[in-house]
Amino acid sequence: SPGASSLKAELNADRIFVYQGRIAIEKNVEALLKAWKHSRIGASSKLLVVGDGPLAPSLMAAYGGEYGILWLGFIADEQHRINILRGSDVFILPSSVEGLSLSLLEGMACGLACLATDVGADGEVLAKGAGVVLDPQHVTSQLQTLLPLFRDHPELTNLLGYKARQRVLERYTLDKNITQLEGLYDRMLQQRRVRVVNC
Repeated sequence: SPGASSLKAELNADRIFVYQGRIAIEKNVEALLKAWKHSRIGASSKLLVVGDGPLAPSLMAAYGGEYGILWLGFIADEQHRINILRGSDVFILPSSVEGLSLSLLEGMACGLACLATDVGADGEVLAKGAGVVLDPQHVTSQLQTLLPLFRDHPELTNLLGYKARQRVLERYTLDKNITQLEGLYDRMLQQRRVRVVNC
C-alpha cells in the first residue's frame, strides 16, 4: 500500500521510474533502457532497475550508470522492495512474455502509475484506465513518448496511480481471489450434481 518514503531525497530525484523483476530476454528490459536513453529525460529523474538475471551483466556494461539509470540488483527483503515502490512514481513492465506479474500488482497496490505490455494477463489487469497498456511490438517507441509525459505531468501520474490502486483493491486482493475461487468450486460442484442426477 502507499506510504511514506525518503527515496527521492536519498537519490536527489524529482521523479522516479522503476522496473522490478528478472533481467532476462523475455522481460525485454533493453527496450526500456533504450527508450530511457533516447528520451534524454534529465538528471532530476531516475530509472531504478531492481532485479538480477542472465542479461544483467551485458546490460549494465552497455548502459552503466549513465542517463540516471541505477542498478539495485536483486533485493530479497520484501519491505525494502515495497519502500522502493512507495518512493517511486511510475512502474514499467516491458515484458514480451508474462503470466500475471506480481511485481505489477505490487506497484499498483503502492499507487504507482503503471505501464505494461499487453502480454499474459497484464493488459487485463490495467484495463479500464488502471494504467497504460503498451504494444509489445513497439515498446521502445511508445516509452520514448510516454516517459517525458510522465516526467512533466505529475497530475497524470497521480491519477493513474490512484486508478491502479483502486483496480487492485477491487479485483486482486487475497479476499477477492478466495471468494472467486470458492464461487468457482461451488459452480463446479453444482454442475457435477446436475450430471449425476441426469444420468
